Amino acid sequence: MLHIRYPFHGAVLNHRHGRQTPQGLAIEVKGIAPLGAAVAVNGVPARRDGEMFLAEVTIDRFENTITAIAQGVQGAAQHQVKVIWDKNSVKRFRISIDDNMFFLQDLVKNKPKSILDNLYLKQLKKLHDDFGAKFTLNLFFKSHDSDFNLTCVPDTWKGQFGDQSDWMRLTWHAYSEFPDRPYQYASAQKVGQDYDLIQGEINRFAGADAWAPPTIVHWGELLPSAYKTLVSRGVRALSGYFSKSELRYAVSYGLDEARCAYLENHDALMDFDSGLAFSHIDIIFNNTPQANVIPKLAPLLDDPRHAEYMDLLTHEQYFWPFYRNYVPDHSERIATGLRFLVENGYVPIWQHEGFLGVQPSP
Repeated sequence: MLHIRYPFHGAVLNHRHGRQTPQGLAIEVKGIAPLGAAVAVNGVPARRDGEMFLAEVTIDRFENTITAIAQGVQGAAQHQVKVIWDKNSVKRFRISIDDNMFFLQDLVKNKPKSILDNLYLKQLKKLHDDFGAKFTLNLFFKSHDSDFNLTCVPDTWKGQFGDQSDWMRLTWHAYSEFPDRPYQYASAQKVGQDYDLIQGEINRFAGADAWAPPTIVHWGELLPSAYKTLVSRGVRALSGYFSKSELRYAVSYGLDEARCAYLENHDALMDFDSGLAFSHIDIIFNNTPQANVIPKLAPLLDDPRHAEYMDLLTHEQYFWPFYRNYVPDHSERIATGLRFLVENGYVPIWQHEGFLGVQPSP
């Protein structure tokens, strides 16, 4: 059997995965082939070591096809994979906040002159001022325990949301917090309907500049048949956990087990059929005690599978003292992580811009 084992189909490669030269990125392709077969990879004769074959090839464009051809006594065989070259990759981080609804209820209730008088937004602004962080806030359409929904938010602060849009954007997350996994088996039509509903309201009360395409779906569950519905609306990347929990991978967007297993241990993977990139979330601040934040992030900095892209997540509820699981040091946990990354040369990006926050070369 002829099979390319490295790189994985859909892999996102950068300068950490090979030698970046003026001609491209030179990488070593590895795989297995029948004993005695002559193997060439993109025309380069491969070295053999038992069933293993190895060949250095150079990829030179954003999307690259790698083809292995084996010739032996049993005839010819061919195996192909496609990979992404993240040529302009830099050390970068993004931060997303799930389950937003409380801050909007607070604005409507207290009617502050400035949105930055809001307890939650004030903390986010400080984190931006201190570390340059850019926050994507993922919104529900309605509260699960009251009649409040986005139609209740006036356009009073529309200009202010626009003024803060260089560091804070709003987007679709789900119709409501409950039921759990609302889109796990939902039709593409339902996904598009809820997306359009929330985008319409955000544009109304916050303005188009405050909108960004979503980067994570509530509970991270989705049928692959809905991917192109999101892509048609400007979504280019989705973040998830891709962690094995009992018999399945959690927050994994319906991807097959092989790709989930890969994403559990790598920054990102491209789904060429839809054009979506999937990103692995590195830390969830509300679940990570402050003392554990740096020990959680530090090992990733020297691991080429994880070091270029830090995908950070937390949830709005834990900022609020009235919430039953309030985390008093929530902002401090986030500040600890952001300070560590900035001090190690990471820069803030919007995940939806370019390819995972970096403009690819033509």
